Amino acid sequence: MDKIVNFQSKLRKLVDNLWWTWHPEIIDLFRSLDPALWRDANHNPKAFLQGLSAGEIERKVHEMDLGGRINFASRRLQEMIDRGGTWGWDETGTLQNQPVAYFSAEFGIHESLPIYSGGLGVLAGDHLKTASDLGIPLIGIGLLYAHGYFMQRLDSSGWQEEEYGETDIDLLPLQRATDDRGEPIIITVDTQPRPLHAAVWRAQVGRASLLLLDADVEANDPEDRGLTTRLYGGDTAMRIRQEMILGFGGMAALEKLKISPGVLHLNEGHSAFAPLGWALSRMEQDGQSYEDAIRQSSIQTVFTTHTPVEAGHDRFTPELVWENLEWLATRMDLSPEQLLELGRVNPDDHREPFTMTVLALKLSRHANGVSALHGHVSRKMWHRLWPNRPEAEVPIGHITNGVHVLSWLAPTMYRLYERYIGKDWAARLGFRDAWEGLEHLPDDELWEAHQLLRHRLIEYTRRRLQSQAKLRSSSAADVQTLGNALDREALTIGFARRFATYKRATLMFDQAERLSSLLNAKNRPVQIILAGKAHPQDEGGKRLIQEIVELSKSKEFEGKIVFVEDYDIGVGRHLVQGVDVWLNNPMRPLEACGTSGQKVVLNGGLNCSILDGWWAEGFDGTNGFGIGDGRIHSDPEVQRERDANALFDVLEQQVVPLFYDRNEQGIPLLWVQRMKRAILTLAWRFSSNRMLMDYVQSGYLPAAGAVSSHMPAGDGV
Repeated sequence: MDKIVNFQSKLRKLVDNLWWTWHPEIIDLFRSLDPALWRDANHNPKAFLQGLSAGEIERKVHEMDLGGRINFASRRLQEMIDRGGTWGWDETGTLQNQPVAYFSAEFGIHESLPIYSGGLGVLAGDHLKTASDLGIPLIGIGLLYAHGYFMQRLDSSGWQEEEYGETDIDLLPLQRATDDRGEPIIITVDTQPRPLHAAVWRAQVGRASLLLLDADVEANDPEDRGLTTRLYGGDTAMRIRQEMILGFGGMAALEKLKISPGVLHLNEGHSAFAPLGWALSRMEQDGQSYEDAIRQSSIQTVFTTHTPVEAGHDRFTPELVWENLEWLATRMDLSPEQLLELGRVNPDDHREPFTMTVLALKLSRHANGVSALHGHVSRKMWHRLWPNRPEAEVPIGHITNGVHVLSWLAPTMYRLYERYIGKDWAARLGFRDAWEGLEHLPDDELWEAHQLLRHRLIEYTRRRLQSQAKLRSSSAADVQTLGNALDREALTIGFARRFATYKRATLMFDQAERLSSLLNAKNRPVQIILAGKAHPQDEGGKRLIQEIVELSKSKEFEGKIVFVEDYDIGVGRHLVQGVDVWLNNPMRPLEACGTSGQKVVLNGGLNCSILDGWWAEGFDGTNGFGIGDGRIHSDPEVQRERDANALFDVLEQQVVPLFYDRNEQGIPLLWVQRMKRAILTLAWRFSSNRMLMDYVQSGYLPAAGAVSSHMPAGDGV
């Protein structure tokens, strides 16, 4: 019996730390125990284990000789928790005693924890995982959404419909946060017309922790219990109260847990109330004046803005702000106008809305955009906050986003890298020299590995298309047809992201004849896989999806253009690992960064992109393909036509010929050289390891009162 309990206990410990989400060998271990049950559990290991009794675990472990693998994984987890000697252990100084508190409205760690909607959340998840890998003391703070973000379903006409499920918290790797007496922590935000309360849940993400606030508690009014139900749901009245729970409630949770942060990092303006809460605490507990409390909180706050689109910044009416924050003004001894001017560009304009990004910029001494170009865009956008400074001296720098390599790298590619770079390459993947061994990687091995990943993507996509068709009660013949969609050997282009109109998902469709010629060439076929969700209130984005679906049903493009429904981290992982080309054609300069293309690089895919976001600084002419020359026409329609022409020119003249130029062994040598060049020049530079080291050296340490001699390339912060 001890042996049974031992294996069951070890598996539960593995499940309860989200470290498994970036270790595919552990995911494979779960799958090996019972492939059918793993599939039925939707890749949620906690739900999976609840479906197995202790006796069944013992029998399966014995039959499949899995004991050694379980013991090895358990030892690795414990070694990770116990081990010092990381980069962060040596480099983070005072943060070891006073960690970074990282606030974000969403966290995308894995598809089984549905508290994210898209890129912002996935970046936050990668941030936590990387902090764990590097040993940077960091605690994430977010909201626990009982219904998550919506599940996307398309009706027979291709129109997006939203469905919300209810997450069973018992099936998530969460524990209630408790106080010194072991009592569950409930925080309170003292607002009108009634206080807000929230429970605090804790998730372990490797070495890092994630605190999630949940308003569904008995102490709340029934209306308030639904505040944290849906991500980005409801109206502005609901949004401001969500953000109060995140900011003020997050600071209260840290205080209840006796965690004294050295730095606040605000991941977008949703959490800008946090430094206000910090200032209030300094006034009431330390006797500081309002001015001193605001100054000190601002010095220790880092703010990352992600949004170059005006509509993407939360704005609230003065009446709504005062209705919800009068309590704060009273406790800080502020007049209504003194409070409201914190969120206004022009303090004298009494009708100007209260903008959360303005609040965040005013309450942070360290602010940055997420790419070099986005830094320039942000300085121009917010120059009016510092009208007496030249635009170049607006205090917003940039730290270009990166991605968590081990979360997005296919196991096939991992084994290849390990063989040619070395067993310890993952420990140094944020440095250029860690990747140099790839220069010796034979072309045929890299090509064969990539071919395998494309084949897997095609099979995965076919299964998804068939499942979608069955949900719509399609005919058996239609379902069978979808099982044969796409060509395993054809040049495969991927496009998957949030369906905002400025991302121009249908740019290729502007020139239908050229598109038809491209996709239907007999000897050089091309196919496109698309995925993504439109915001529930974005009618324009929904129309783009419908247009794609309608075109995919036409005889001309059937089986060559496909749309995969219900885009999430799992779908994204398959796409970035298997495509040959990742297409990105936004309206420049509205793509702040665009990290999906960075994930493709890791797996041997090539980017074909407008020179926007990270690609504007990453493309060197030999490591992918650029669309256009970066110039912007004053007329958006002229610019769209220009970009469509440039897109087809690069596809017709560079991408397709290079992909199909094969040697006698069927290997496109020049294409493979470009794959290798992309990995060598981009993988380290756009990894989240490099990103976090930049944040530590130029943001966190200065904010915590340390002096760093290291600065990242570019503007810094």
